[in-house]
Amino acid sequence: MPELLVIKPSSLGDIVHALQVVASLKAQQPAWRVSWIVRDIFAPLVRASTVVDQVFVFQRHEGARGFLRLMREVRQKEYDVLFDLQGLLRTGLMTKWARARRKIGRWDAREGSSLFYDEKVPPPPSGRASHAVEILLQFCLAVQARPELQGDLSFREMERLNLGFMEPRRGLKPVLMFPDSRREEKKWGGFAPLSSLLVREAGRKVVWAGNAYLPCKEVFPEGTFLNLTGNTSLTSLAAIIAKADWVISNDSGPMHLAAALGIKTLGIFGPTDPRLYGPYPLNRPTNHVIQAPVGDLHHLTPRDVFTRFRRIEAVDRGEALHSEPPFRF
Repeated sequence: MPELLVIKPSSLGDIVHALQVVASLKAQQPAWRVSWIVRDIFAPLVRASTVVDQVFVFQRHEGARGFLRLMREVRQKEYDVLFDLQGLLRTGLMTKWARARRKIGRWDAREGSSLFYDEKVPPPPSGRASHAVEILLQFCLAVQARPELQGDLSFREMERLNLGFMEPRRGLKPVLMFPDSRREEKKWGGFAPLSSLLVREAGRKVVWAGNAYLPCKEVFPEGTFLNLTGNTSLTSLAAIIAKADWVISNDSGPMHLAAALGIKTLGIFGPTDPRLYGPYPLNRPTNHVIQAPVGDLHHLTPRDVFTRFRRIEAVDRGEALHSEPPFRF
């Protein structure tokens, strides 16, 4: 059984992309046994993935001592192949100290990390103007697999969690929202009024989720709104998303996870390019985006997003003759 070590410590969205790539590899070559180095805060998601067999946890806050302890654990085994999917100095040093017959890194590696690779994967045909997933898919070529998405991304224990708050209302699953993002310029401020529009004009149940608490001052009828921000763990994230009818989110890790799970996704974009960072694959009928005028989220109104949502639903129900273009600029 061939052994693969994946180095992808962070961030959430990038880890989701990497999981999609590993799932595609294992769909083509099921014999691979996959180990993964990941930061402690993201470890629950990787550990729950059905395509990962072993997890090494990188305790970044422990500094050099934690790094050395991690590498002692990793070095207990020699791997057939190592993928450094991050391509930074820290992961380059992990690559250096790990034991593997082939050490393969990104063509666009930075901070000198490429000094520790035996091989680098080629860029996609479109080079830097490629989606993040397409860049990582090139690693499949190194082990004679096709650089294309295959297989399904799934997680252990999803059905065993008690998620009664995600039960349908009036026969419709909730609309799940992630109003936070790591970068301020990616945070759209219209989630509260958008939630009100969805509840009052579309008759939908809305649930907010995320690891950072965000208040909502809108008042809703009983049973139509739930704010779980600040109370959403990575352990339950995939299961919560799987219970949703829609996910509406800023450009963030949960948006990418929803798209990877095949849930209807509407990504809200400001300065970042959805063609490079949007829900993948871009042509999947369940993946949609709306981009703020001139890339400034202050110019995107809740009514704009609500109208986009209603038009997509109308198309899905066959109430429109033609689908809108996948992007709004």
